[in-house]
Amino acid sequence: MSRLPEKESALVGGSRPTEMGLSSRRDLLIAPLLAALPLALLGDRALAAPDPAMTIVKSPDEITWADMFNSGEGAKIYAAGGKIVSIGALYGDPSKAGIYYVLMRWYPGFMSAPHWYETDRLCVVVSGTWWVTSGETFDPASTVPAPAGTFVRRVARTPHYDGVKADGKEPATIAICGVGPITAHWIEADKSAWRKV
Repeated sequence: MSRLPEKESALVGGSRPTEMGLSSRRDLLIAPLLAALPLALLGDRALAAPDPAMTIVKSPDEITWADMFNSGEGAKIYAAGGKIVSIGALYGDPSKAGIYYVLMRWYPGFMSAPHWYETDRLCVVVSGTWWVTSGETFDPASTVPAPAGTFVRRVARTPHYDGVKADGKEPATIAICGVGPITAHWIEADKSAWRKV
């Protein structure tokens, strides 16, 4: 077995006593600083936030949801703990001039009645499966699935209807953008604006 010279052996197996003492003191001084560095970096990140005059961030728990169709026959569904559709305002107001952006959440077993709006509506399915079609005659069997990630453009002044079929496993949440003011024009104005399917 070959042996390393004494000088190299001391360096391979550990530091020489004089170096060992310096290295240990240095390690003792640097270790707490290195340990604190990630915390300091995280602390700066936690304190960082966009300027609210330039970037507005609204987390999901800050979105105010309002239930729709909660009067008349719909009131009975809500009273029993059910839901038909809810809307969460993100930006603007569909009833006023200008761009608006809302979240619409349809619950399983409900669809809108055929209707149209004055301007295009640009829709992206955020979660769930939204069932959509166009036409003046309500026929849920003619709807097609629009799963999460699907883009749907509702062309101005064309009748359509949508919602979630009864066998849906979860509500469908849809992000909708358009230019207001808009009014829902119901094809059968003498009937309910929603349908149980």
